[in-house]
Amino acid sequence: MKNKITGDIGENEIVELVPCPNCNSKLTLLPPNFPLADVQCTRCQFRAQVKTNNNKPADSIFGAGYDIYEKVFKAGYLLPPLFTNFKWKDKDGKERQQIRFYPLISKNNIKSYKLSENARRANYKMFRYVGLNKQIHIISYEK
Repeated sequence: MKNKITGDIGENEIVELVPCPNCNSKLTLLPPNFPLADVQCTRCQFRAQVKTNNNKPADSIFGAGYDIYEKVFKAGYLLPPLFTNFKWKDKDGKERQQIRFYPLISKNNIKSYKLSENARRANYKMFRYVGLNKQIHIISYEK
């Protein structure tokens, strides 16, 4: 439940703080559980996934369910662009935030895994975004 709340707050921050990287118009939220994307542009066809983490920018972050991504791979489509919303406190206790935009997420950036049989969603296939530090990105917002 805490992850969902963090994610919802992070998605709202993207909409509030970041314009569309394609046409500079306002972004808006997509309905909950919309496949593959969390935000879209109010003017053009741009859509993106959003991931929020309460830590410094990291090379690897949790993604979501793997099944839909596997279908995208098999169909030969590109994965959606990604916004990462990192929030943390520095050594002095100052709140920091960095929103990164990754225009191209490739299959090499996706690593699948399966939840344990003791997990709430036993044996569910998930994925992580990996290799983000080496991936081209734009810092869209920083404080």
